[in-house]
Amino acid sequence: MKRTCLLASAALTALTLLANPAAADDRYPSRNITDVVTWSAGGGTDVINRVATASMAKYLGTNINVINKPGGVSGSVGLLEGYNAKPDGYTFVGLSESNVAAAVMGGWDNRMDVFDYFIVASSPDVISVPKKSDFNTIEELVEYVKANPGKVRVGAGSAGSLHHINFLAFEKGIDGEMNFIPYPGSSRSQNAALSGEVDVVITSVAEQNQLIQSGDFKALATLTEQPFTVGDITIPSGLETYPVLNQYLPISQAIGFAMHKETPREIKMKVAKAFASAMSSDEIAEYAAENHYEILGEFGKKANERMARLESLFSWTLWELEAAKVNPEELGIPRPE
Repeated sequence: MKRTCLLASAALTALTLLANPAAADDRYPSRNITDVVTWSAGGGTDVINRVATASMAKYLGTNINVINKPGGVSGSVGLLEGYNAKPDGYTFVGLSESNVAAAVMGGWDNRMDVFDYFIVASSPDVISVPKKSDFNTIEELVEYVKANPGKVRVGAGSAGSLHHINFLAFEKGIDGEMNFIPYPGSSRSQNAALSGEVDVVITSVAEQNQLIQSGDFKALATLTEQPFTVGDITIPSGLETYPVLNQYLPISQAIGFAMHKETPREIKMKVAKAFASAMSSDEIAEYAAENHYEILGEFGKKANERMARLESLFSWTLWELEAAKVNPEELGIPRPE
């Protein structure tokens, strides 16, 4: 019902605008669209963008080619490429909530309000270890961390990412010290855990789903307020075990893509209609259910407000945790309410 209403509302708005020949650009899209994903191939942002744009392509009547441009700070390489592209609707920027820290981490000079957002889905973060690890519970891990400061190697996304913030909040909450090792995407950090480069990995449940169910990863705790079930495995809540973590967590994920703010409105409305159709499709619903994603399906004002809140929350949390390079106040980023 929710997905049907979403489609109907978006379609009505788009059709109202497109009924005006002066406003409509009937030529769009007249060629392929490029989706510049700011994180590496195989991670949650990459896969969500590939699934969503494949569905959207059917409604737009053109190909949407997904390319990966990871690197920089908080995905700043891909952000800059997308921002510097001509705002004509032929370049999307595949991103996640982790990109909102780019400015305070020194990756670029812009606020995130230079884009308009289309948010597909969300999945909670989980702390896991490879199957050969001696740790079987979150309590065992914490006990070892406290007895061996700086020895445990933790892999996660790049500095300023959601996974990095979750690492910092967890480390501060347990009053321990671990060795953070950043990777340009979730799949890289998970591969590092599998190969033994790191002892612990922090990425989303959706990204770890198959590894958890196959037994390659032991999920010790989610960074959510409630336990989370994956298949027949119930993962305990880290916030229940360590209530002090509630000071900074939970922070919700937001994966999707963006378009340059200066893209003509009639083009953005055509994309919005295709997006709403994709979010109401069976393939998106099935993918989300199989991979433990919650479909958000947000665009327009609601999506932009979500990203603005995340920018505020991430920026000030990183600043208070002494991990940010630039004071968010200097960037005009308001404190979270």
